[in-house]
Amino acid sequence: MFGRTLRNLRCDMMEKVNQILSEFQLKKEELKEIMKRMQQEIERGLRVETHEEASVKMLPTYVCSTPEGSEVGDFLALDLGGTNIRVMLVIVGEDEESKWRVETKNQMYSIPEDAMTGTAEMLFDYVAECMSDFLDKHHIKHKKLPLGFTFSFPVRHEDIDKGILINWTKGFKASGAEGNNIVGLLRDAIKRRGDFEMDVVAMVNDTVATMISCYYEDRSCEVGMIVGTGCNACFMEEMRTVELVEGEEGHMCVNTEWGAFGDNGELEDFRLEYDRVVDETSINPGHQLYEKLISGKYMGELVRLVLLKLVNEDLLFNGEASELLKTRGSFETRYVSQVESDTGDRKQIYNILSSLGVLPSEMDCDIVRLVCESVSTRAAHMCGAGLAGVINRMRARRSLEALKITVGVDGSVYKLHPCFSDRFHKIVWDLTPHCEITFIQSEEGSGRGAALISAVACKMASCMK
Repeated sequence: MFGRTLRNLRCDMMEKVNQILSEFQLKKEELKEIMKRMQQEIERGLRVETHEEASVKMLPTYVCSTPEGSEVGDFLALDLGGTNIRVMLVIVGEDEESKWRVETKNQMYSIPEDAMTGTAEMLFDYVAECMSDFLDKHHIKHKKLPLGFTFSFPVRHEDIDKGILINWTKGFKASGAEGNNIVGLLRDAIKRRGDFEMDVVAMVNDTVATMISCYYEDRSCEVGMIVGTGCNACFMEEMRTVELVEGEEGHMCVNTEWGAFGDNGELEDFRLEYDRVVDETSINPGHQLYEKLISGKYMGELVRLVLLKLVNEDLLFNGEASELLKTRGSFETRYVSQVESDTGDRKQIYNILSSLGVLPSEMDCDIVRLVCESVSTRAAHMCGAGLAGVINRMRARRSLEALKITVGVDGSVYKLHPCFSDRFHKIVWDLTPHCEITFIQSEEGSGRGAALISAVACKMASCMK
């Protein structure tokens, strides 16, 4: 009798848990609606008269050429876009069979909090310091090498080596950078340092660098995506529709900056109470709302807020949350991946919850797993709807019955979460019935891609002389 009562109680609890988590499940019709709204904002971002008010900015990158395989030489790449700076030496050459090959050597440097939130001068002086250290270690300080700079923030390009920072994202707040030419700030810092010279020939977004890096593997790659700390995409667009740039012929890579999709209210009917709390307590309330539903910067915090809701409803941890679990940011996004990687013995889940001051039952562990699955699946589906919108639009613009295309993807969520990529791929394929889509995971995409773009830029410059 007692056993049956306990079973009934468990069933009743799980029913209530599932009811709360059902809000995260998006129906196919809802995903199609998100896809349609994304396409509308893309159009608004491309047009001169609606560009300023569009949430999806569709920023021209001035990257019109892709590597052919005849670019050779030594190039440097600098990648600034998250909590680390990466400096890379990229050696582009030919092997014995005259095939193009790319070798890389790189080093990561962690960015101190005061450099991220101090002044632009402090930030770029630190960048120059890291570059100086790298050049010393590889004994190439005496060389003046071309540099490709991956800068993964919203930038309005005026040329391939000149871009004005529109606004910081991802926790950066360095004053004196917004509204200024980022390449100019980097060149000034190198000049102030005075112990090396550098030829900054190209600045690109990490999505663009990823696309170019993957194009080296697959000539059908015309889309680049990042799903990591942030979330963004770029793609090759017909020049005639990029109204912010003169010219009608050929294609140009356009950086969507789609993380801001929803900032004009396009996602209001899809955002939940947890999303609103995450936004209100973020460094940039009201901005980057699409990114806040998807990216690694926010996923763990969304899970934590759902767990607290279940505790308050007396459905988890006997209605008691630890002080640590009540602390914002305590449930890290890497825990989401670890929870969903648990083999079934619940050990990983138990250890994570114990480290947060909670002693969970087996049922608690199972509920936490369900919460993680709900939040990460919604992220994958939301992201998939956006990409499906881009690819369906590319097919329609080119008046093709069927489109064969490759998407290059990078980012910690895509690479490290055990189920994200599969869920994401499935929803994209489901929403693009007339397209054949291949996904390539980028290796060292941000750095290698930037170096390859600088190789193309150098080649183009020498051709024009």
